[in-house]
Amino acid sequence: MRLRSRSPLLAVLLALLLGLTAVPSAAGGADGTKAAAGTFRNPLNPGPDPYVSHWKGNYHLTTTQGDSIRMWRSPSLSTLLTADPVTVWKDTDSSRNRNIWAPEFYRFGDRWYLYYTADDGVDEHHRLYVLESERDDPAGPYRFKAKLTPPNHAGKYAIDPGVFQHNGRLYLAYAGLNQYQHNGLNIAPMSNPYTVSGDAVPLDAAGGCPEVREGPEFLNRNGRTWMTYSTCDTGKPDYQVWMMSLRDGADPLVPGNWTQYSGPVFSRADDRGVYGPGHHAFFRSPDGTEDWIVYHAKTTSTNTYTDRTTRAQKITWNTDGSPNLGRPLALGATQDLPSGDPGSGTYWINDDGRSSGAASVAYTGSWNAGTGCATQCFWSDDHWSDRAGATATLTFTGTRIALLSVRDTGNGIAGISVDGGAEQRVDFHGAIRTGETLRYVSPKLPHGRHTLRIRVTGEYNAQSRGAFVSVDRAEVYTN
Repeated sequence: MRLRSRSPLLAVLLALLLGLTAVPSAAGGADGTKAAAGTFRNPLNPGPDPYVSHWKGNYHLTTTQGDSIRMWRSPSLSTLLTADPVTVWKDTDSSRNRNIWAPEFYRFGDRWYLYYTADDGVDEHHRLYVLESERDDPAGPYRFKAKLTPPNHAGKYAIDPGVFQHNGRLYLAYAGLNQYQHNGLNIAPMSNPYTVSGDAVPLDAAGGCPEVREGPEFLNRNGRTWMTYSTCDTGKPDYQVWMMSLRDGADPLVPGNWTQYSGPVFSRADDRGVYGPGHHAFFRSPDGTEDWIVYHAKTTSTNTYTDRTTRAQKITWNTDGSPNLGRPLALGATQDLPSGDPGSGTYWINDDGRSSGAASVAYTGSWNAGTGCATQCFWSDDHWSDRAGATATLTFTGTRIALLSVRDTGNGIAGISVDGGAEQRVDFHGAIRTGETLRYVSPKLPHGRHTLRIRVTGEYNAQSRGAFVSVDRAEVYTN
């Protein structure tokens, strides 16, 4: 049995550190070339279990938040990280308002249906629910519509609902108790988006690990429905994605109609610092010409349910008609935005002063610098200091800045200020070492030239072993 903590990850915190003197800005990337317009870097969000849909000029994103369902909206994938969330659902019913996980939303007719799992504070009491929007808007408002329970699964553990259409009919897929796993794949017929109309059928899906088959997602293309799903405990670095398929015209409620594919189709990439990639979904580019995967992963190989962040990348299609999910990209890898995405003019600043925009970094006091953090750092390097009073100052042109850095067991507290204003105290400590972790997001600023200063305070919390502050990557937003 898998036990998961789905509490929300950080919201805004920081990371930065470097040498000793001012470092000049470079107008390009590691190869000296100017970064292309229309690019972005992950993460998109500091939460796990993502779902994305593009609708009427905006991406809409949900992730597991625990106590409610929140949605982030942005016209560009590159600005989802700094978008302000909208709370679209918060329940007062104590039987289903705790441990709210993995929301997904679909449009049927002129309404949106939001599927999720929740409990009363006891993990084994997780059940499936659906909300209905009051108008044609994925952000709601929503009203509670129904509990989703196949007749033969009444009173049984169930999580990760997903809905798919096949042969003109609607089906509910989810993870729950069956004869194969505690979290095994099940499929049930639906007569409409909020009514289960028959018994659930279990699937004996392969997965490399014995304990979990969860988060089923669907693509219908090239004469088949492709079902991808996550396996292994989500806390493990080996959490990964496997696949089955069903030909058009076949009955999904007949287990023998599903074809199992051997081996994972999306899994850890140690050389890129990516561990436990999974619990994914698919979405189309704004112009409908590209397919993309959104998923969560970690930058640590430690077995932990924390520090899962949302990432996205483009997928392709094999000659046999099957989806090719590729390999997970490094967290800070620069990617072209989806086709039709208007972009936002974002650019990065590295701790050594290199930048894809007009920016610079200056240091006072004593700092260390090196490449020992490898895949846990942007461009494999960072700066760090535990000397009280040491500062790193980023000068940039834009409207907002986000700081990502190494969080570690020996890290302490920084004082962060914008344009010489009041300091905000930000703790860089973490019980597990993770890289490119979001530590701070500035408030929205008037477009123009600004400074952000990170000051080492020399202080640290009772759980930390030291007062180090790390400087790694900053994302600047120009719109």
